[in-house]
Amino acid sequence: MLARIILFSLALLGATTSLAQDRELSSRGELIDGIAAVVNDGVVLKSELAEETRRIVQRLQAQGTKVPPERSLVPQVLDRLIINRIQLQRCERVGIQVSDETLNNALANIAQRNNVSLAQLPQLLAGEGIDYPQYRREMRDQIAIEQLHQRDVLARISITPREIDEYLARQAGRASSNMEYDISQILVAVSPTATPEVIAAAGKKANDLYQRLKAGQDFAQLAVTNSDGQQALEGGSLGWKKGDELPTVFADVVPGLQKGQVSEPIRSASGFHLVKLNDRRGGEPVIEQQTHVRHILITPNAVLDNDAAREKITAIRQRIVSGEDDFATVAKAISDDPGSKNEGGDLGWTGPGSFAPEFQAVVNSIAENTVSEPFHTRFGWHILEVLGRRTQDTTEEVKRQQAALAIRNSKLGEETEVWMQRLRDQAFVESRI
Repeated sequence: MLARIILFSLALLGATTSLAQDRELSSRGELIDGIAAVVNDGVVLKSELAEETRRIVQRLQAQGTKVPPERSLVPQVLDRLIINRIQLQRCERVGIQVSDETLNNALANIAQRNNVSLAQLPQLLAGEGIDYPQYRREMRDQIAIEQLHQRDVLARISITPREIDEYLARQAGRASSNMEYDISQILVAVSPTATPEVIAAAGKKANDLYQRLKAGQDFAQLAVTNSDGQQALEGGSLGWKKGDELPTVFADVVPGLQKGQVSEPIRSASGFHLVKLNDRRGGEPVIEQQTHVRHILITPNAVLDNDAAREKITAIRQRIVSGEDDFATVAKAISDDPGSKNEGGDLGWTGPGSFAPEFQAVVNSIAENTVSEPFHTRFGWHILEVLGRRTQDTTEEVKRQQAALAIRNSKLGEETEVWMQRLRDQAFVESRI
């Protein structure tokens, strides 16, 4: 279980700053490192590339995926490191900082899933051959990137009532939210500013890959060496998705695929996709214990450090509890959660597992119509109020709320790919391998 959780965590972390040294001997016999790529005003070291390649090979072997030749794998790994470095540089520019408390909370969640304490985690990681200080650095970087995605991508996604109506109408003849699909993808990325010739070449590459897959070549191996998607080095796996959470570009295709079948190339704003249905499950009615929650989030930044953010949310809570301020009004004015602030912090009716574990724990622990004490998650400082609890089947109102969430989730993947491609296009990158 530990190995699975750690591998999963590292897969989420992706390529991050590694201090492992893959050193070379200089002409004077001194140990030196080399530069694999220049990225804006930073670099990716050859030691980082070698260490990340080693980890990817180890993970592919653990998954039973055939390891591609080095000449195909190394450029993919380097590209991931470059994209990661560009994102971390943007985190610095916009003032995203991850406090030790936020980091420790995230690590404590990993430790809890392994039935150990945070203090015991380093020893368990060492048993898996993982350096704890490096693991902390990687986790801190990943949390920063998650916050950057919330800031730069999620905030750009808007959903209209008409979209919800159209979505529900489409769902009437398609897979329900109770169906789940295990899918993988190969993405041949196309820049938003690409010329017709570049687009045509990308389309030809996607068709060639489709023919190779039809001929029996392994999907995961082709994804590792050819996909431009964020999950390329995981064999293109996107994991399990509910029917109403499928990316928009796949929503009309996946339900019609047979288990093991690969779609023809699908065009989207980010490029050409090949999607494989690995498995499907579900279809039964679901009765849930649901909670209606609203919250206010204050995120530390370059101007507002962690202590100041805690003091600010504490003062906000006091004014709300005393009746000086209205919860929804304050949330609309100052909450840092782009997904709920315009709704007065309202997160709607949600079932178990909808939130991060530390957030869910507070939801489960407080009484209705009570404003919680300030608490911390990886996203910042929160207060929340439980407006109600119920046990019931899906109603029309809940369907609309779930539809809005599903639309946002389905847009998120494509928007992220386009955003990352734009960052890559705007960056100065010089490969030296």
